[in-house]
Amino acid sequence: MASITSDSQHTAPTNSKVRVLFASLVGTTIEFFDFYIYATAAVIIFPHLFFPTTTDPKTATIQSLATFALAFIARPIGAALFGHLGDRIGRKATLVAALLTMGVSTVCIGLLPSYAQIGLAAPILLALCRLGQGLGLGGEWSGAVLLATENAPEGKRAWYGMFPQLGAPIGFILATGSFLILGALMSEQAFLDWGWRIPFLSSALLVMMGLYIRLKLHETPAFQKVLNQQKEVDIPFEQVMVKHFPMLVLGTIAAICTFVVFYLTTVFALNWGTTELKYSRNDFLKLQLVATFCFAAFIPLSAICAEKFGRQATSIAVCIASAIFGLVFADLLNSGSPWLVFLFLCIGLSIMGMTYGPIGTVLSEIFPTSVRYTGSALTFNLAGIFGASFAPLIATKLADSYGLPAVGYYLTAASILSLLAFVAIRETKHDDVNNQI
Repeated sequence: MASITSDSQHTAPTNSKVRVLFASLVGTTIEFFDFYIYATAAVIIFPHLFFPTTTDPKTATIQSLATFALAFIARPIGAALFGHLGDRIGRKATLVAALLTMGVSTVCIGLLPSYAQIGLAAPILLALCRLGQGLGLGGEWSGAVLLATENAPEGKRAWYGMFPQLGAPIGFILATGSFLILGALMSEQAFLDWGWRIPFLSSALLVMMGLYIRLKLHETPAFQKVLNQQKEVDIPFEQVMVKHFPMLVLGTIAAICTFVVFYLTTVFALNWGTTELKYSRNDFLKLQLVATFCFAAFIPLSAICAEKFGRQATSIAVCIASAIFGLVFADLLNSGSPWLVFLFLCIGLSIMGMTYGPIGTVLSEIFPTSVRYTGSALTFNLAGIFGASFAPLIATKLADSYGLPAVGYYLTAASILSLLAFVAIRETKHDDVNNQI
C-alpha cells in the first residue's frame, strides 16, 4: 500500500497533445500580436502622436523607434524574472503571469493620451508601457517553447517546438491585417485620432482566451521530475551564469541572425518603403502581409529538416542563405519594381521561417531542465538586444550614411556570426534532454 501511495504521488497528470500545442501556439500568437502592433504603430502612428511636432519626420521616427528598442532591453530582465519563477515554481503559473504582464501593458498603450494632450508625459508613459511589453514577452517565449518541447514524445521535440514559433507569423498577420482593415474602413484623420487604438484595446479579449486555455494545463512532465526529486535550483540565474555561461554566449550569438533578418525585412523595410520608395502605408503593408505567409510556411519545413538532418546542420545552411541574401538586399529592395520588392520580402521572411522554426528547440536543448527556463529565455532575449532592439535604428543610420547596400552587409555579417556559433554548438537531436536535471 505504501508503494502504491508513493507511486501515485509521483505520477503527474498528463496534458493532451492538442491542448499543449494549442496553448503554446495561442499564447505566442497573442504576445506577438501585441508586440507587432506596437512595431507597426512605431513607424506609422507614434512619430505623429507621441513626439514633438516641431521635429522633422526622420527625427520623430528615430525617437519612436528608440521606444521600440526599449522592449528588447527589458526582455532579458523579464527572462531573468520569469525564468526564476519558471524554474522554481513551474512553467504553467509563470506562463499565466507573463501573459498578463504583456496584455495589461498593451491595453494601457491603447488608452494613452497623446503629446498634444499631456505633453512630455505622453512619450514617457509610452516608454513605460513598452517596457512592460518587453518584460512580458521576455518570460512568455521560453515558457511556451518549454511547454511544447517538454511534453513532446521522443523524436518529435523540433516538431513540437515549432508550434509556439508559428505564433510569430500568425500574430504578425493579425497585427498587419488589423491596421489594413481599419485603414480601409475609416479616414486617415479618424485613424490617427482614435482608430489606431482599437488593435491595442482588442488585445484584452485575446488575453482572456489565452488565460482560459493555459489555466487548464498541468505541469510539464520534465519539470514535474525536478519537483518530485526536489532538485529545484535556488537561484537559476546564478547557476546559468556560473555553470552554463559558454552555452549562454553561444546561444545568444546563434540567435542574432534570426532577429536581424526579421526586423530588417519588416520594421526597417516598412519605414524605407513608405519614405524613400514612396509606397503608401497600405500598399506596403499588403506586400508584407502576403509575404508573411512564406514566413509561416517555412517554419514547419524547418522543423522537418531539423528532425531529419539535425538542428545544427539545418541552422548552418540557413545562416549561409541569409548571408547571401544580404549581398542582394539593396538590389531587390531598391529595384523600383513592386514585384522585386515583393520577392525581397518573400525571400527574407522565408529565411526567417527557416531560422526561427528550430531556434526554440536548439536553445532549450542546450540547458538542463532545472535551469532551462532561465537559460533559454536569457539566451533568446539577449540575442534580441544585439540582433533586434537597435537593428532598425542601425539600418536607418547605415542607409543614410553609406547607402542601402551597407544594410545588406550588416545582415551578412550577422549571419556569418551566427553561423560560427552554430558550428560551436553540439548537435542535440539524439540527447535525452528531459532527463538531464
